[in-house]
Amino acid sequence: MIKVAIYSRYSTDMQSAASVEDQNRICKSRSDSAGWVVTNYYADEAMSGASMMRPGLQRLMVDAREGKFDIVLSEALDRVSRDQADIATIYKQLKFACIDLYTIADGEINEMHIGLKGTMSALFLKDLAAKTRRGLEGRALQGKSAGGKSYAYDVVKTIDDNGVVSTGDRKINEHEAFIVRRIFSDYTKGKSPRKIAFELNKEGIAGPTGKGWGSSTINGNRKRGTGILNNQLYVGIQVWNRSNFLKNPDTGRRISRLNPETKWIVTEVPELRIVDDELWDKVKEYQAELDKKQTFQQKKRPPNLFSYSLECGECGGGMSLVSARRYGCSTSRNKGTCDCRTTISQDVLEEKVLGALRGRLMDPELTKVFCDEYTAHLNRIRMDRNAGLERDRNELAKVKREMEKVLEIIMSGASASFIADKANALGPVPL
Repeated sequence: MIKVAIYSRYSTDMQSAASVEDQNRICKSRSDSAGWVVTNYYADEAMSGASMMRPGLQRLMVDAREGKFDIVLSEALDRVSRDQADIATIYKQLKFACIDLYTIADGEINEMHIGLKGTMSALFLKDLAAKTRRGLEGRALQGKSAGGKSYAYDVVKTIDDNGVVSTGDRKINEHEAFIVRRIFSDYTKGKSPRKIAFELNKEGIAGPTGKGWGSSTINGNRKRGTGILNNQLYVGIQVWNRSNFLKNPDTGRRISRLNPETKWIVTEVPELRIVDDELWDKVKEYQAELDKKQTFQQKKRPPNLFSYSLECGECGGGMSLVSARRYGCSTSRNKGTCDCRTTISQDVLEEKVLGALRGRLMDPELTKVFCDEYTAHLNRIRMDRNAGLERDRNELAKVKREMEKVLEIIMSGASASFIADKANALGPVPL
């Protein structure tokens, strides 16, 4: 009995969830016609194929390593991944687990599919990003919203005579605009962003996300133009393309990077002004004074033993150093929405945790078992790595030979139809 796992995905909320059902149906039909038995279904809804950080895909790869099926079947290769490096990694991991990858569009997937279709998917994403960016740039030049919604503004949708919906227009939300002016005024009077956040939360005023205010929401980052006090839209100036996002290949997360000012698109939108120039300038002058008071030797605190690992037992928020040597609830300190005021000495905390480890885990027999298991684990990893390197070398040599054949065909002046026939010969494979 050949066991099959079906993987389905659609990319955005604009697509229907029925897309997954449709993909499952045609994959199940293909599996039935081949005499295979579907044992597992995996799906990712409204998730991009440019990232590996998908719950359904991650569960599929874990189960693949445990040998729960023999074949992975999907509608098309771009449903599995649109990233050239990711699809190659997925293919190699499945092959290592002795699992074949099939798609409805191409049949059994081999190295040539990974190379050609992976490149096509990568080019598709690049072209899509360029078109999207071009459209957003046009909206920004017109003074319309090019993404994101700033606090104190409401999105306005209009319908023209032809019934076409126009988006990107905004209008001032007077209630929230009053809060913005209040924040600017309080800041120039000497109130810290933390104090302002405390007062707003105490009065039950919702923040930009609908939750409590924090000092970072108000103070933000001056260079990046984030935070209430740095949003130039409040003085009728829209700045677009201040930063760009790149995907970290190790984590799959997007990282923001500041663009040079020459690439910024600045548009005047006087109808969206909330704060007058005098109040804005006072804030900027006060921020400059605070910068001068900070010593240039001041650096970010180095991480401690339990940095980013502690949670408040009352609200579940993170804990940080609230003084030189004491931990406390960050939510309570920065927002005032948690009533926990308890703090604990860093020395006491570390001694409690390390003392428990010494008393419970440092038994000689347990230590020996741990060392033996750790050594065996490292040996398995080393052997798997060596075997994988040899396999990858053989696959690389094979792919290079196939690429040379394709280049020879192209250089010989073969017709487009002949090249297409050669490519089509790769699949689909009859099931």
